[in-house]
Amino acid sequence: MSKKRKRISLAVWLALILASLAGVVLTGSSAQNESIQEIMRDAVLHESNKLDLFGMEVNPGLISAFTVTGLLLLAALLIRIFVIPKFKYVPGKFQLLLEQLVGFFNGLGTSNSPHRHSFLNVYIFGAGVYIFFGTLFELFGLQAVTTHGLSISLPAPLSDINAAIALGCLSYLVILSGGIVANGLRGVGKTLKDFSLPISMSFRLFGALLSGLLVTELVYYYSSLSYVLPVVVAVLFTLLHALIQTYVLTMLTSLFYGEVSEVHTPKSQKNKPQTQEQH
Repeated sequence: MSKKRKRISLAVWLALILASLAGVVLTGSSAQNESIQEIMRDAVLHESNKLDLFGMEVNPGLISAFTVTGLLLLAALLIRIFVIPKFKYVPGKFQLLLEQLVGFFNGLGTSNSPHRHSFLNVYIFGAGVYIFFGTLFELFGLQAVTTHGLSISLPAPLSDINAAIALGCLSYLVILSGGIVANGLRGVGKTLKDFSLPISMSFRLFGALLSGLLVTELVYYYSSLSYVLPVVVAVLFTLLHALIQTYVLTMLTSLFYGEVSEVHTPKSQKNKPQTQEQH
């Protein structure tokens, strides 16, 4: 009986797959109104496919950003209310996962900025979680209707250049604040030396996420490639970019934060104990 059931279920799945493929082939590519150049240009600049938000035309990335932020805040609230009070001395799987996640960012901040890292650990945890889950958000394929009546999938928030620049500048301001708190005006000077840091952070993040989006759009555009390959490409590119970009931005932020917030004592103060001992 078990073998027969397996054969029947396998036959049903194969029939469904063949029916889906036949439907795709028979219906065609549903009138590609845009060329591949226009699709890729709009993926970068968002000139035509805009969404309506309270009467304003906004980029799809803004709706994605609001959605991801709301989901993360809701998840944090639920974890704080229902999960953390039930933590045990011998952790379960979910508790162990949370502890490993917090421990990773705590260790990253502490190792790169051992003298001042309390606020840094909190920031890189928040930024890292946002980058990771914001990048994975595009895998869900949530649909939205543009102002022209077209249906599109909501992209990752950071595939919008505005979001990438905002996160890069915010990380730079966090680094600047660490320099000011630790060294005052000297910390400001040390931070301003790396004036290109927010630009490099922003465009590295934007370029990495955009490349995955463009490759996926390219694969989906051609019907000869749009059967199994898009699933593999989308999942691999998205997971790879989520992990790499989360680590790169948090590591760079903690590294530069530790550099500018390190307290340097003047040479005159270092020599004072020696001169007193000699007298």
